[in-house]
Amino acid sequence: MKDITTHTDVEHLLRTFYDKLLKDELMSPHFANINLEEHLPRIIAFWAFILIDEEGYKGNVFDKHRHLDIGEVHFTRWVKLFSETVDELFAGEKAGLAKQRAQLLGYTFQSKMAKDK
Repeated sequence: MKDITTHTDVEHLLRTFYDKLLKDELMSPHFANINLEEHLPRIIAFWAFILIDEEGYKGNVFDKHRHLDIGEVHFTRWVKLFSETVDELFAGEKAGLAKQRAQLLGYTFQSKMAKDK
């Protein structure tokens, strides 16, 4: 398997991941009202910035998710599905970074949302 090296790789990862997320019994209700085709380019830009140093993402990723009613079980599932998707599609340094950053994001979001309640 190849590593994540291009914008196309990042897009493939995120489209595959969100396809799983939207089919997941626990997670899908929280994403049902999101226009994914509108939102996905921003998600891809965020991860392309993190993984391949691609410029273009502007914004505060946490503020965009602050309103969601999700907790520890959801973050655990999100990280699990994301990591599984990475492992199914890619291997290498950037793939490892993707999983590490997903874990960090999940922990950070969970901590910030718990403080907001």
